[in-house]
Amino acid sequence: MNSLSDLASPLPGGALSETDLTGSTAWRVLLTLAVVLVLLATTGWTALQNQHAKPEPRAVALTAWQKDTLGGRPLPAADADPRAVSRFFGKLDQRRQMTLAERHPLVVGNMNGAPLPLRYRANRVALTEAVHVERVRRNDERLSETGRQDAGRRMNRFLSMLRDGRQILAFDPSGRGRAAEVFGDLGTARRVSVVVPGVDTELLTFERTQQRYSAPVGMAQALHRSERAARPGLPSATIAWADYRAPRGVGVDAATGGLAEQGAQRLNALLRALPGGSTVALMCHSYGSVLCGVAGREAPARVTDIAVAGSPGMRAEQVSELGTRARVWAMRAEHDWIADVPHLEFGGLGHGTDPVSPGFGARRLSTEGATGHTGYFRPGSGSLRNLAAIGTGDYTLTTRL
Repeated sequence: MNSLSDLASPLPGGALSETDLTGSTAWRVLLTLAVVLVLLATTGWTALQNQHAKPEPRAVALTAWQKDTLGGRPLPAADADPRAVSRFFGKLDQRRQMTLAERHPLVVGNMNGAPLPLRYRANRVALTEAVHVERVRRNDERLSETGRQDAGRRMNRFLSMLRDGRQILAFDPSGRGRAAEVFGDLGTARRVSVVVPGVDTELLTFERTQQRYSAPVGMAQALHRSERAARPGLPSATIAWADYRAPRGVGVDAATGGLAEQGAQRLNALLRALPGGSTVALMCHSYGSVLCGVAGREAPARVTDIAVAGSPGMRAEQVSELGTRARVWAMRAEHDWIADVPHLEFGGLGHGTDPVSPGFGARRLSTEGATGHTGYFRPGSGSLRNLAAIGTGDYTLTTRL
C-alpha cells in the first residue's frame, strides 16, 4: 500500500506542497478528509454491486447447523460460550465428533471450545471441499478470464493449506476469506503469541512466496522459530491470526475503527477459548495494532503483553486509555511510511496518538536491521528479536530506546 504522502504531490500554480507544510496538523486533517471523501463514493458503489450476491458458504453452513440435530437434540449455537461447547463435545464419543466435523466442517472448524484436533480435522475437510469448488470455477467457461485466474489462485492457496502437518485453526472461504494457523502445540503451551496482521489481509495474502515475512504465516513462522531458538525448553505456540475482515488499501475502513471493533470481538472470543492456562502476547502489525488497542479493553487477564509495530495508532491518546493491565510495547522501523500518516483522531477518522511517541507511554523498542513497513518479522532483525523476547517473557533481553 502506498503512503498517504504519495497522494499529496506538489500542486500546479505555485500551490504549497506537503513538504512546505510539514508538521501542520491542519494539512494532515485536510489530507485525511480528502482521501476519505474521494473513497466514500467508491465504497458505496461497491456495496451496491454486492447487495444481490448469492449466500456465502459460511452462511449456508450456519443455516444447516441450526437445522440439524444429534440424537434428536438440537446442536449448540455456533457462537455459544466456549465452556458450553467444550462440555457438549466432551460428552460425545470420537465417532460422533467426527460425524459433526465432516457434516459441518465450516462450523466445527471455527468453533471456539471445540477440541483442537477436531477443529484441525474439520478445516481439512472444509479446505478439501473448497479446492473442489475452485477447481470447477477455474474450468468454468462462463466466467471471465480474470474470474478463472482468481479461482486458480484460491485453489492453489487452499492446496497449500492442506499440506501435511499444517494446523489450521480457522477457515472461511466466504468473500475474501479468513484463516488462522497454529505453530507448535497449542494444547500444552505455557506461552502463546498471536500475530495480528493489518490492511490487505485475506486468504490470498495469508502466506506469500515472495516477501514471505510480510504475510501472516511467514510472520508467525519467523516469530515461533525465534522464540524456540531463544528458549528451547519453553512450551510455546504461535498463532497466525487472520480471522477478521481487514481493510483493503488506504480508504474509509483503514481510517476508521469499525473493522477493528468487529475484529476485536473475534480476537477476544478466541483468547477466552484457548486451552490450558497459557499467558498470551499479542503481536500487532499496522492496522492490526488498531484492533489490538480496541481488544485490550475486554481482553482476558491471560494477555500479559501487547506489542505494536508500524502502528497508525491504537484509538487512544495514551496507554492508560487502553484499559488493559498488559505491558504495551511499540516500535517503528526506519523508512516505514506509517510515520507519514496523521496520528490523530478527528470526527471518527484516524486512530489517535502515535504509539512510539514518548507521550503515549508505551515501552519503546529498537528495530535495528528492520526497514520499511513490512520488515519487522524479518529473521535476524532486532525487531524480531525483541518480539521473541516479549513472547517468551524474557523482558531483560529486549533492546529499548
